[in-house]
Amino acid sequence: MNIFSMTGFGKGDARGENYLVVTELKSVNNRFKDFRFKMSHIFNELEMELRTTLENEFRRGSFDINISYKKNETAKTEFAIDLNKVENYLKMMEPVFKKTNVSLQVSPTDFLRSDFAKDEEDTREVELIPLVRESFTKAVAALKASRDIEGDKLSKKLLEHLADYEGNLKKVDALKALYPEMVREKLTAKFQEKLKDIKIDESRYLQEVVYYLEKLDVDEELNRAHIHIEKLRNVLKTPGEVGRQIDFLMQELGRETNTLGSKSAQSEISTLVVEMKVQLEKIREQALNLE
Repeated sequence: MNIFSMTGFGKGDARGENYLVVTELKSVNNRFKDFRFKMSHIFNELEMELRTTLENEFRRGSFDINISYKKNETAKTEFAIDLNKVENYLKMMEPVFKKTNVSLQVSPTDFLRSDFAKDEEDTREVELIPLVRESFTKAVAALKASRDIEGDKLSKKLLEHLADYEGNLKKVDALKALYPEMVREKLTAKFQEKLKDIKIDESRYLQEVVYYLEKLDVDEELNRAHIHIEKLRNVLKTPGEVGRQIDFLMQELGRETNTLGSKSAQSEISTLVVEMKVQLEKIREQALNLE
């Protein structure tokens, strides 16, 4: 079992002695399952059966099902007499002949008229119903293959965006080492500017530096972000329904990334955080198409 996209297309056809049936299935992303059938009313009896098949084969998506048929160019044209129509006609006319004392004389050729022909819908339904099932089965298989291929492409694209995100995260991790010296220089400059004639208490000054550094410490956010990245990679290796799991992990990574941005005291880190948010948004958009 693989990771499937909710976007795909499948087509199947089945040809009988007189008819060709074509089934086309198109699916797009949806939080749940939604089915829209477009087909002749003579196939209405099959709708629940076909719907159940889709329910069992796919987890999520919005599906358009189009089933059409046409007569083969080589189809035989035969005249079929509806015996029920003949019988009903004779019963209806029998009282008339008795009442008028006219003998009833019937020739088989008398019923070779369209009035006594079997309805085409009755005759074609016998052939078409099995053809619908056959073409639908082929279309479902084609749709699954399409969603499988698209799902594989999306997974690879998500991993590319995730690698870009992680690369920037590692740069942030490297830049955080510059925090202590940067903070010390910044506070010293502030003290010298505002308190030129006041002697600075070194221990008190160092306490302020430590306090400020604690407020700017991003180790916890970085560690959690790395954990979420690893979880996301594992999800993308796990067959089945992954769309909702990815959405949850995107929320968690988004939270850590926003915190990194709010704690940042360096323009370089702020720039990296912006790029990281861009990559997360790309992952989120792509993941909307996964089951």
